[in-house]
Amino acid sequence: MIWLVIVLFLLIILRIPIAFSLGFVSILGILLISPSLLINVPRHIFGGIDNFTLVAVPLFILAGEIMTKGGISKRLIDFSKTIVGPLPGGLAMVVVLASIFFSALTGTAIAAAAAIGGMMIPAMNKEGYDVRFSSSLVASAATIGPIIPPSIVLILYGVIASVSIGDLFIAGVIPGLLMGIGLMGYSYYIGKKNGYRSSDKRASFVEVMSGIKDAILALIMPIIIIGGIVSGIFTATESGVIAVVYALIIGLFVYKEITIKDLLPIVLHTAKTTATIVFLIGSASLFIWFLSYNSIPNQLIEMMGGISENPLVLLFIINVILLIAGTFIDTISAVSIFTPLFFPLVSAAGIDPVHFGIVMAVNLTIGMVTPPLGVCLFVTSSIAKIKVPKMFTYLMPQIIILLFILLVITYIPDLILFPVNLFHS
Repeated sequence: MIWLVIVLFLLIILRIPIAFSLGFVSILGILLISPSLLINVPRHIFGGIDNFTLVAVPLFILAGEIMTKGGISKRLIDFSKTIVGPLPGGLAMVVVLASIFFSALTGTAIAAAAAIGGMMIPAMNKEGYDVRFSSSLVASAATIGPIIPPSIVLILYGVIASVSIGDLFIAGVIPGLLMGIGLMGYSYYIGKKNGYRSSDKRASFVEVMSGIKDAILALIMPIIIIGGIVSGIFTATESGVIAVVYALIIGLFVYKEITIKDLLPIVLHTAKTTATIVFLIGSASLFIWFLSYNSIPNQLIEMMGGISENPLVLLFIINVILLIAGTFIDTISAVSIFTPLFFPLVSAAGIDPVHFGIVMAVNLTIGMVTPPLGVCLFVTSSIAKIKVPKMFTYLMPQIIILLFILLVITYIPDLILFPVNLFHS
């Protein structure tokens, strides 16, 4: 039955939508083994999406859409300028810092790339920044989105692997910050090398406090979400409701940059995005059941032999596979495919499921800036009006930085698990 997994990847290479590929392979396998099992297909598809935790997905997408349209991204960028703007490569560092703040509000890379890129790429062009650098940096900084909570990728992994989403959210903070620090360090280096400096004047205490006052309502939302989950006031799913209500209040009544009329297109876009994800999860659930029914994960463990028992070697092999797959499979689809394949292996090897979830998320988000798919690259290239290959000169060092951070969190699990254990102590 391993050959059916090979068929799946052939279909993906042929650009068949992932949801259809998963469903086709599962049904084909059932037909070949026992056609009578086809009666179970609707039950397993529905069972996969009949999960209360998944309600968080459309809620966080909706909250992110409201915040993007509600002027929050502009205020976060202005606040970031106050902090790091005068430094060498200041505007580039603003991109990274704003992406960290924005990621904590939306949890999606594409939203961050579009919102931050639309404002910062033109501004960096005016300051004389190389457009190849600015567009590649916006794309790379956007990858922090699926790591820092709330994260749709981590929610999906938590649902599929039955891992605490609250623990995953806590564990994602440090890796996300490390990615931000690494990219800010590179921005500082490029700014120093090329003489990129917006101003020699550092922000005064009054200006900093003014910036905090303007952005405080946006900045405290992640604190409310994570604090509520950790303290047990509400679940990760209920935090999605809090995020939507909070975003509506801020966008409609405080910043007043959206109106009731603006909500209809926002809701429609959220519905379309959610429908795509739910369809994928339903197909993935059927695929997971098919794998389990035929003991395919056990067959993989037997094929790998002693390698599957060594956590260090196993993580290295999985990382290589995910890095390759991430170059042509989008992050959400990859989580749906590889979690059921690899989770039994890492569990047998004694690898912590929270640690593995973060490693997988960071690994696959690097694929969002890796050709040929690199969806964030296409977003920023369309904004900057340049071709993706022109970014490679500045993009490759950024990918190397992200890969180094991946290596660190892969082999120093305590770096990820320490805050989780701290909150449970």
